[in-house]
Amino acid sequence: MSDISKKYVKALVETVDKSKLADISASLMSVVPAFKDIKLRTILFANDISKEKKVNFLTSLIDGCDEKLVNLFKLLAEYGRLDLVPSIADELDYKVAQILNKHKGIVISDKDLSSDKVSQIAENLSKKFNTSIELEAKKSDYNGIKVEVESLGVEIGLSTDRLKAQLAEHILKSI
Repeated sequence: MSDISKKYVKALVETVDKSKLADISASLMSVVPAFKDIKLRTILFANDISKEKKVNFLTSLIDGCDEKLVNLFKLLAEYGRLDLVPSIADELDYKVAQILNKHKGIVISDKDLSSDKVSQIAENLSKKFNTSIELEAKKSDYNGIKVEVESLGVEIGLSTDRLKAQLAEHILKSI
């Protein structure tokens, strides 16, 4: 995160009611995919398109865009900082998670995990960290299971290969 993004987020957090902050964060996150599309980036960063049209374009991507968000877009467009929207969205999402004490994470495994298992892991972590944690299951080639909750700085991994190596080492030491 850039320091400039953090300043915009700080201003938003200080001026927006806590109940609306989560909605603004969700709206801002919904615009982030536009910054990954080459055609849309061309529109957003074209010099021959007015700032007002760029702001109107961004607000058209959000149903019922909040006035604070419109003002943020206008301010970013005025100073040529529309490229900061994705980092502002990430930082705001992080701040909202801290304020509301609700965090999102992922469970990575090489096997499909049932929704019951994922919710059980989330419930246990929520108790451990005294917070609300929502987990999403992702399948990958990781040999074991790993849980990541980035906003809490938590990464817990259990590798099958590592367990086998430690078990073999323990057996060899005992012989």
